[in-house]
Amino acid sequence: MNPSRAPEMAGVPERHDDEALLARIAAGEQLALRQLIDRHGRGLRLFAGRYLGNADEAEDVVQEVFIAVWKNAGRYDYAKGRATTWIYRIAANRCIDVKRWRRFRVFVGFDDTHDQFPSDNPEADTQIGARQDLAIVRAGLGNLPDRQRMALLLRAVADLDVPAIADVMGASAGSIEQLLVRARRTLRAWLAAAGTSESRKERISK
Repeated sequence: MNPSRAPEMAGVPERHDDEALLARIAAGEQLALRQLIDRHGRGLRLFAGRYLGNADEAEDVVQEVFIAVWKNAGRYDYAKGRATTWIYRIAANRCIDVKRWRRFRVFVGFDDTHDQFPSDNPEADTQIGARQDLAIVRAGLGNLPDRQRMALLLRAVADLDVPAIADVMGASAGSIEQLLVRARRTLRAWLAAAGTSESRKERISK
């Protein structure tokens, strides 16, 4: 490792651990892959699930991500970014592929479905409260443009910083900042229009 990088690495042992795991995976160690899955599997499922709006598709994406990691760990280049960024770039690209394939199937008439987010209609669900609020948040995410949704989820779910998100999405840091600003503004407006569970109770009772 370059000595000049040592102070930077000192405060981020998890980053170093991810890179060490990738090195062990590249050497064919299956235990290292299981450890990487334990470390990042849940976050990847949340990211893919929120982006795609479909748990089954998200699970498939995560499995394919780790298959790709197993096959390509030897290609990871520390000099080009963090291990976490590399893993989420694979996930993001796979999610984009799934969305494209889904749109193609709808276009040719194989499917007539769309993003499967829970309904935000309070009359469709008698359980007014936290679960309904979560459904509304998911619906709001589902209505964001794809790139806004991806940037927001990479920030909120994957906990990546702006430079890392820019690396994952192949964009400049400035454009990512703008995507995040627009995504947050749009989502806040959506939530304000939908209202909280308490305000919905009031509207229903009137």
